[in-house]
Amino acid sequence: MGVTDTNHYIEEQSKLTAIEGENMENKDENEPILADVTAEEWISNQSFRSTRDVEIPDKMSDRVIGQDRAVEVMKKAASQKRHMMLIGEPGTGKSMLANSMVEYLPKDEMQDIVAYSNPEDENEPRVRTFPAGRGKQVVQQQKAQAAMSKNQKNTSYMYACAAIVILGFIGSFIFNNFYVLFIALFAVMIILIFARNPIGVRNDTSYVPKLLVGHDATDMPPFVDATGTHSGALLGDVRHDPYQSGGLETPSHQRLEAGDIHRANKGVLYIDEINTLRPESQQALLTAMQEKKMAITGQSDRSSGALVKSEPVPCDFVLVCAGNLDAIQGMHPALRSRIRGYGYEIYMRSTMPDTDAHRMDVVRFVAQEVRKDGKIPHFDKYAVGIILKEAQRRAGRKGKLTLRFRELGGLIRVAGDLAVARIAGVVTREDVLAAMNNARSLEQQIADRQAEGTMSYQLFDVKGSKVGQVNGLAALDPGNGMAEYSGIMLPIVAACVPAIHKDGGQIIATGKLGEIAKEAVQNISAVLKSIIGEEMGKYDIHLEYIGTYEGVEGDSASVTMTTVILSAYYNIPIRQNVAMTGSLNVRGMVLPIGAATAKLEAAAGAGVTVGLVPISNLKDVMIRKKFSDTMEVYGMTTYRDVAEYAFEDCPAKDELLKKLDHLNPAGSTAVKWVPPVEKEVSEEDRKALEDAIKKEEEEEAAAAAPAPATGSDDSDNLVPSGDAVAVANTEE
Repeated sequence: MGVTDTNHYIEEQSKLTAIEGENMENKDENEPILADVTAEEWISNQSFRSTRDVEIPDKMSDRVIGQDRAVEVMKKAASQKRHMMLIGEPGTGKSMLANSMVEYLPKDEMQDIVAYSNPEDENEPRVRTFPAGRGKQVVQQQKAQAAMSKNQKNTSYMYACAAIVILGFIGSFIFNNFYVLFIALFAVMIILIFARNPIGVRNDTSYVPKLLVGHDATDMPPFVDATGTHSGALLGDVRHDPYQSGGLETPSHQRLEAGDIHRANKGVLYIDEINTLRPESQQALLTAMQEKKMAITGQSDRSSGALVKSEPVPCDFVLVCAGNLDAIQGMHPALRSRIRGYGYEIYMRSTMPDTDAHRMDVVRFVAQEVRKDGKIPHFDKYAVGIILKEAQRRAGRKGKLTLRFRELGGLIRVAGDLAVARIAGVVTREDVLAAMNNARSLEQQIADRQAEGTMSYQLFDVKGSKVGQVNGLAALDPGNGMAEYSGIMLPIVAACVPAIHKDGGQIIATGKLGEIAKEAVQNISAVLKSIIGEEMGKYDIHLEYIGTYEGVEGDSASVTMTTVILSAYYNIPIRQNVAMTGSLNVRGMVLPIGAATAKLEAAAGAGVTVGLVPISNLKDVMIRKKFSDTMEVYGMTTYRDVAEYAFEDCPAKDELLKKLDHLNPAGSTAVKWVPPVEKEVSEEDRKALEDAIKKEEEEEAAAAAPAPATGSDDSDNLVPSGDAVAVANTEE
């Protein structure tokens, strides 16, 4: 797991933001963003007490949150039976959207598929279709007829055997010769042997058809998840027959097995991570989409089913394939062209505007997860407020809510488990806060272990000042698997030494740097040359990233590298209670980076009291209160702002700031981040909410209890009330 500065991630996100903008509904554009209304303040003004009061839609498509444009396209695709490709980050609702598509497909087109024996060519079974429910009836009728024929044949054998035995007894008495009886018994034995011969069994069952795909008339159109299936399960297969001769063989039509493409006939075939499907299977899938039918044949060359190939089996399905952005690279070009030419491509949104309606969508999501799990209690409104705040934080941008609900669902379940462990009837905000500390992601746990190791070995300091050592910030790259980054401290040291060769003035950076990180070193050299001048050519500058055994990628350490090099060159101490992150262009302007919140929380957790980030990222900072209470955060516009806060006051610093005055002619442009005011829930409000929820549960329980029987004349069946029981006990 490598370390990344996530600036390349920001570039990709900026490209995709335009696509997300196309997917936004008009109501999102017209509805005001509640960026200045905190989650605590908003949740306090809501009328519901717990998620028990939240109504959940019946249709699955209405439960898809934040993907309004995608839902509209899905409905159009279902009505016209178009294919769809859903591309987006994990946990954004791709599978739920695909599953809801069957709600809009016509039900009257569903078919049963039946395989018959082919007397002309037993290796080419015949295939017939029937209306839904009719195929089962046909197969059952054929089985009943075969069973009746077999019973009649067995009865005939029994009558024949009985007649032969009787004739044998009569003959033995008439001729006074028991050999006649022995001959009769021998004949019965021969008849029974031939009656039980497998050839006879095969003749009775060889013409019984097999139901390949069956439905009831009231069934919904099928939804088949073919994710990760091999070719046999996807395209159908023919079972191997170990007994292939002597009348012991199984008829070929009885060995046919329908594939997912056939079971999805008149329904939806869903394949997630489409790029992991083998190219041969993708090509076969393309053929099935074009022809709307595909024969079933043996998939293994070593199987007896390799010679069997049925008549074409209907597979008129709607393909919904999904994946991350890298899925496009691994797709068969013809398959994607087919989807693009005969369907829709949708990029799923990863965030949605932080509006009143979308906040209620998050509330509904919590209620959906509680009822879907079925093993955890409902959340009170203040617990939902913490989930809402976490959705804001994980979005990483001000005025946005994350749509990666899978990880939020995990947090909900962990909080519910904590409430169950303490035998509580409702999940409170304390349960959610405890779950946030206990249910940390793997990347966060790794970051914690790395921080413990670096602090125990004193690889960085958070007090005092040092020359040539700076506290940078980085993030563990989770790839596409997790919704949030995990920040870590990234100490960097530098030394300036006289050049011993004619090509002096080199910056030598070590620490397993990636391509973007190496290019960032070249970019900052332009800033350094503009500050130091020609004297820089007389020195070699050595940079060392501490503890980056698995590599560093990105350019968000540009500000950090520039600071430590200037410190080593001018002998200016760097404040060790300061940690910084930011990209730097060749003109000395500080550019935005990614994962600012995760990096700042890692710095605060390590004991840093001042954090420096690009001013563009300042509005997106959403560090938790326990970190904001111990750390100040400043937004930087130019490198002069960085130098003003990073270096200790000294004459050398003053000289350096004069050289940087051209960046900020009007003085410092740094802006201090002001944490939002969080409204604490009073004990009275919390108690009142708990009492109201408890009263509501008692009323529901009383309403659900059966009413006592009244009006009975049988005195033995009368049940005395509580007062009557008390009186009776007193009299006794």
